[in-house]
Amino acid sequence: MSPQRRHRAPAPPADIDPWDGVLLVDKPAGPTSHDVVDTVRGTFGFGKVGHGGTLDPAATGLLVLLIGRGTKLSNFFMSSDKTYAGTMRLGVATDSQDADGEVIAEAPWDHVTREMLEAEMAKYRGDIMQTPPMVSAKKVAGVPLYKHARRGKTVKREAKLIHVYTFRLDEFEPPHASFELKCTKGTYVRTICADVGEGLGCGAHLASLRRIASADLHVDDAIPFEDLLKLAEGDLIDRIRPVREFR
Repeated sequence: MSPQRRHRAPAPPADIDPWDGVLLVDKPAGPTSHDVVDTVRGTFGFGKVGHGGTLDPAATGLLVLLIGRGTKLSNFFMSSDKTYAGTMRLGVATDSQDADGEVIAEAPWDHVTREMLEAEMAKYRGDIMQTPPMVSAKKVAGVPLYKHARRGKTVKREAKLIHVYTFRLDEFEPPHASFELKCTKGTYVRTICADVGEGLGCGAHLASLRRIASADLHVDDAIPFEDLLKLAEGDLIDRIRPVREFR
């Protein structure tokens, strides 16, 4: 197994405003990461707001918001390792590899035992080459893959090296299986679930996903998005972690 990567955040400038920093939000299912950024910017009148790693609309959990000069930390958080808790559904494959897609195949799953599933999951720990799914925001020749997919086109995608530190089966209640997965940036968890299903001969898709950690930050320290929008200014600033914490 490859050693865990260590990232160093850039040193902040000396004249940091107390509003410049990192805000941890627990994103609900539904809004896009961009929706959350826009809402926070408009609600609180921030000049600059970014995030440290996109979550799909259906995904929940830790969204790292970067406020003001905190946006300079974008590359640091984008490149950090992420940890997820998810559920895969055996027996059903979709075109997007998650629950939002169209069903493209169904197959019996009742032959799959816990031992079979754990053995298949073990194949996806360590260094693996992964090809981005067609229904994704990954760009090829400047065009997101999902736009090609909407036109019924399949384009050539280059596989890239990723690393999966942890892929652990937590609960097995067939046809559903819950798991925890820690990985490097740019990993498509839904693709791993689809590959596991293919290896088992029954197909599978990602039924739900929750990001629980990014770098050393944990969702337990995040504020639910709905509660964030109700905060008064004094309470909000107490939630912003100064840029200097991430030197």
